[in-house]
Amino acid sequence: MRQFIIFLATGAYSGYAPVASGTAGSVVGLIVGYFVCAPLWMRSPAAFVMIFIAVFIASCWVAGSAEKIFSEHDSSRIVLDEVLGMIAAMFMNPTGWIWLVGGFVVFRIFDIIKPFPASYFDRQVGGGAGVMLDDLAAGIYANLVLQIARRIL
Repeated sequence: MRQFIIFLATGAYSGYAPVASGTAGSVVGLIVGYFVCAPLWMRSPAAFVMIFIAVFIASCWVAGSAEKIFSEHDSSRIVLDEVLGMIAAMFMNPTGWIWLVGGFVVFRIFDIIKPFPASYFDRQVGGGAGVMLDDLAAGIYANLVLQIARRIL
């Protein structure tokens, strides 16, 4: 079970990237979002949201367990939060290359600067939920930017 938790929490080991592990995890999220999630949300957005919520809750447990394994709060090796944050950023947005790159860049910016409430979740919420929630907030912000952009452009 320990190895399975590490595999999931590190985004298929992308969290072990020697530099920018969060960026590596975001790339994994972009790939999973494009090939696995987009076909699901295009077919049934409501069903996708229900599945996403269940996966997010399970991911909070995985991230919390990984913190214990790594003996470190929000270890840079834990990138499951970036994976799901990137998927949230792209939800119901176009999946052309320009949109994927734009979503990736906007998500990374929000993930790094952590505007409220992401900053609150990052500093004040402990355990796996704290690890996951700041990136979900960044993903939602990025999603909103993309939704506005697609209506303007």
